[in-house]
Amino acid sequence: MGYAQELARSMSGFSNFAVSFSIISILSGCLTLYGYGMTTGGPAMIVWGWPLVGLMTLLVGLAMAEVCSSYPTAGGLYFWAAKLARRNGAAWSWFTGWFNFLGQVATTAGIDYGAALFANAFLDLQWNFATTPGHTLTIFGVILLLHALLNTLGVKLVALFNDISVWWHVVGVAVIVGALVFWPSHHASASFVFTKFVNETGFHNPLYVGLLSLLLAQYTFTGYDASAHMTEETRNAAVAGPKGIITSILVSLAAGWVLLIGITFAITKYDGAVTSATGVPPVQIFIDAIGATGAKLLLLIVIGAQFFCGMASVTANSRMIYAFSRDGALPGSKIWHRISDRTRTPVNAVWLAAVGAFALGLPSMWNSTAYAAVTSISVIGLYIAYVIPVFLRLRQGSSFERGPWHLGRWSRPVGMAAVGWTALITVVFVLPQVSPITTKSFNYAPVAVLVVLGFAGVWWMVSARRWFTGPRVQGSLEELETIEEGLEH
Repeated sequence: MGYAQELARSMSGFSNFAVSFSIISILSGCLTLYGYGMTTGGPAMIVWGWPLVGLMTLLVGLAMAEVCSSYPTAGGLYFWAAKLARRNGAAWSWFTGWFNFLGQVATTAGIDYGAALFANAFLDLQWNFATTPGHTLTIFGVILLLHALLNTLGVKLVALFNDISVWWHVVGVAVIVGALVFWPSHHASASFVFTKFVNETGFHNPLYVGLLSLLLAQYTFTGYDASAHMTEETRNAAVAGPKGIITSILVSLAAGWVLLIGITFAITKYDGAVTSATGVPPVQIFIDAIGATGAKLLLLIVIGAQFFCGMASVTANSRMIYAFSRDGALPGSKIWHRISDRTRTPVNAVWLAAVGAFALGLPSMWNSTAYAAVTSISVIGLYIAYVIPVFLRLRQGSSFERGPWHLGRWSRPVGMAAVGWTALITVVFVLPQVSPITTKSFNYAPVAVLVVLGFAGVWWMVSARRWFTGPRVQGSLEELETIEEGLEH
């Protein structure tokens, strides 16, 4: 690919899959937005929206995996865009990278703020540490600090956390669903779980509300591009990277559906869960179903999974920042591209990822829908970045040079479906989510997207188009070997 092997290539194929699976984290996305789903479509859309979104996400993932096999680099999406564009490759690369940067930072913010919400609920139940915006924001900052510190200690520790995370999620879902199935004396009816439609958004069009409800599932199905960003640290990357993307989606699709159905069957007091004093409806569902002690135990499982998820998100985010800075595309690129001599990890990029995520979480202090907005930003930023290389690959047609993992004759129909689905959700998730629209309920997702897009666009027109040429090749094969020999010593 023209880059020196600066990062340590010590990650296995399983660990590569584990990063994406940990970021998708069904125990994070499914549960942090479960309350949103309860008021936006209710049980019917929670249960049926999941497989619909999961299958469409699988098409996006398949299309991305094919490109990943051809270009397994830490830059991932923006590198792919540069290589696949027939002309103006630098511009395609520039905007893909900025959308990916926005989405990655928002994903980290969404995951760790969700973890803070659940941690605050546990602290409230255990020690009466009230669930206030200020307390949650403080916990959010502490979690980000811990994730940044752990990510500076080397990729082997990160890989170990992600390997543990896979089993934590699988066993955790089994324990939670098992407890909710066998412990309670009462369960909701099948008709309630599979057909009950609830609309408390203030809008009256059920189709519009149904589309809004898809945010729960679509936000959960993000972050699987991490397998691509970790390819420079993965053995047999041209095959392991694509497999990591697809396997993480498939396993999450199956396990997540089981989790959502299990939780929905456990609902006994719907309105009480929505307005729970804990601030987190799933926690109230646990309490109503199995009591406070059992609920705390399940809550600890969830918090642990969310911690693993945030850890993996910071890892992937930092690698994208490192790669984008390697090509001079971020302000202060020389700072963010620096590699630690001791751990061979991009330490400065880790801290930028954490600080950027905290900044996106700040509006939660005064905006009641801020969390839903952050998750919308995550989906919009990431999926636009996901689909631009897919769109460019479609334009190449038969001239596309396939890697060892590819879709064969299914490449074009899968790619077209992926582009169409992304266009739909991009429009839906910038729309208002509740009515009436006030300063406290305003969906600021389009504002954040436009600010970043405007900044990147103005910088491109004023300056970057004169010097940004896309991914920079660091040298000839002989020069790269010399660089790598120096790194080894």
